[in-house]
Amino acid sequence: MRFIYLALALMAILAARAYGATPVVTIDTGKVAGESGSGINVYKGIPYAAPPTGNLRWAPPAPAGRRGETLDATEFGPACPQPARPDRGRDFGPQSEDCLTLNVWAPENAANAPVMVWIHGGAFRIGNGGAPFYDGRHFADKGIVFVSINYRLGYLGFFAHPALTAQAGDAPLANYGLMDQVAALKWVQHNIAAFGGDPAQVTIFGESAGASSVLFLMASPEARGLFARAISESGGGFQRPRYVSHDLPNM
Repeated sequence: MRFIYLALALMAILAARAYGATPVVTIDTGKVAGESGSGINVYKGIPYAAPPTGNLRWAPPAPAGRRGETLDATEFGPACPQPARPDRGRDFGPQSEDCLTLNVWAPENAANAPVMVWIHGGAFRIGNGGAPFYDGRHFADKGIVFVSINYRLGYLGFFAHPALTAQAGDAPLANYGLMDQVAALKWVQHNIAAFGGDPAQVTIFGESAGASSVLFLMASPEARGLFARAISESGGGFQRPRYVSHDLPNM
């Protein structure tokens, strides 16, 4: 009987230690619980904007609402809707229009650490900030807080049409994916200190379409003051509009 009591006590101690090891931060929408390992705290699938559905489809991103309960940030959020590319061996997992999330890798006990925000590529049509090859542990090992983001893609992110122009009124039109990126950078400014990052030391970087996004953000007055440095890896800042007069595939 004494052995059973000792075993139960040991289990309780181990459970308490495991619970205590769960990193919890407080951001402007509530508390977020991540996971910890090898000196790195990881938070996945944190909403930085409201779901872009219903009246918010083909509209600028709206702020994420406050939560009463702690967010379980141990699973990546879904990818934004995109065509499947099994021919290229790319599977970005489950998809949903409710996809405006980001992920944070931070060194344990970080304080005023530099921040790097990754913008994925994919021709503005495919991609996911939570893809396995965008794991931020290498950066966190170097003392950097790493952030990867999702943004709307394809016809949901960059579609322009006269009907939408009439609906938008005075609101910004099209390039919703770029507006999402600005919203994510505003989230970083407001919240990254809770993860140990320094909002005055934010570097944005990306490749391909992400690199083009970096150049667009450098030129945009909407992004002024949201980052201090920028790295553009293989991408141009000039994009011609694409006119579509036929049915879109995978729509």
